[in-house]
Amino acid sequence: MNYREVLAYIHHTQKFGSKLGLENITALLNLMGNPHRDLKVIHVAGTNGKGSTCSFIASVLKEQGYKVGLYTSPYLEEFTERIRINGQNIPERKLAEIGSFTKSKVEEMIARGLEHPTEFEMITAVAFEYFKREQVDFLVLEVGLGGRADATNVIEKPLLSVITPIAMDHMDRLGNTLREIAYEKAGIIKPNGFVISSPQRPEVMEVIQEVCKKQDAKLLQVPLNNVHIIEQNERFQRFDVKYGEKYLKDIKIHLLGEHQVENASLAIAALYQLNKEYHIAIDINSFYRGFAKTSWPGRLEIIHQNPTVLIDGAHNLHGMKALEKVIKQLFSDRKLILGIGVLKDKDVEGMLRAIVPLAEKLVLTEPNNPRALSVQELASLVEKYKKDYVIKEKISEAVQTALSLAESDSLIVFAGSLYMAGEVRKQFRDKIQNQSIWERS
Repeated sequence: MNYREVLAYIHHTQKFGSKLGLENITALLNLMGNPHRDLKVIHVAGTNGKGSTCSFIASVLKEQGYKVGLYTSPYLEEFTERIRINGQNIPERKLAEIGSFTKSKVEEMIARGLEHPTEFEMITAVAFEYFKREQVDFLVLEVGLGGRADATNVIEKPLLSVITPIAMDHMDRLGNTLREIAYEKAGIIKPNGFVISSPQRPEVMEVIQEVCKKQDAKLLQVPLNNVHIIEQNERFQRFDVKYGEKYLKDIKIHLLGEHQVENASLAIAALYQLNKEYHIAIDINSFYRGFAKTSWPGRLEIIHQNPTVLIDGAHNLHGMKALEKVIKQLFSDRKLILGIGVLKDKDVEGMLRAIVPLAEKLVLTEPNNPRALSVQELASLVEKYKKDYVIKEKISEAVQTALSLAESDSLIVFAGSLYMAGEVRKQFRDKIQNQSIWERS
């Protein structure tokens, strides 16, 4: 099969739904020769900040000279973004080759009377096979959903289990309380493992501690009182951080928001733990270069100026509050035109409460996803805020409308779904590539 045929086959497996559990992925990988067992993995779970933390870790390791695999989801613009080595997407011909191989093993599963793998299980298996064939030094592996029953949790002995902030999300799959959700996320903790966690709500940290004790795993909670932010603007942030006996001064990152400083601090702790526990060489210059070069498109990303256009994949209340904070800190003097589209299985009303009051005008639209909340339903929810709004179901029309409403010093924000952020980003792709101000240095 060629690339397009493989992609169509993978997407066709959506009909098998999203099933939590390791039985299918274990059977598939066994038929493939268990490629995941040859990988050195840093496994990352949590509610928000997983992708950013993964990117920070991968970038620093790359700057040190290692060959680093990165597996994340979902993708923003191109499917191949999900599977990367040293910042480069998996080549289409490689995806076609490995996808065809994986399909042949799926057919063996079916012949044996086993269930067909889900789409995420298929993609995860393809990724493991690719990273094995390419002999990566390390794989930074982001959990898809939850942790305990996520397909990525077939990894038996990760170098580190990293846990970003845990909040309420995916309650239909993971539980209705923070403790239940934390228990699922903490499922990536393995016997005698090493666990690095962001600061958490007390009930969340209790669960993580309980699981670590049961698994006889070592736990390090990253303190935030050792971080000092020096400067924040719409292009970068600079901060100092003390970790153990180490003191890193004037670290520069191009990701916006205080939460990204927290994610960077978590990544620093993970990287130092790799050095301490496994004697993996990482010099100080690799930290500085790696953090300065880290990018994570679609997350509080400025993609245009005059007017300023910012996109953010904030898709839950925690993410929307982070966006609210950044707007108040960096753009309080701007008139905000808010483009918003959300998925119906989220805390939509909570998200709207956080962001709508900041806006002068609204452009309501729909993410390109079957779970999208219709613009009509969204409009009924924003009525009570007494804001001027325009309905544009198509994202391309929503972008043009927002631009027509803006003045040169306005701020346009599109937020509510990563699926939508990717579509908006495509509208500005050429301009993003041509603006030297976004170069990492």
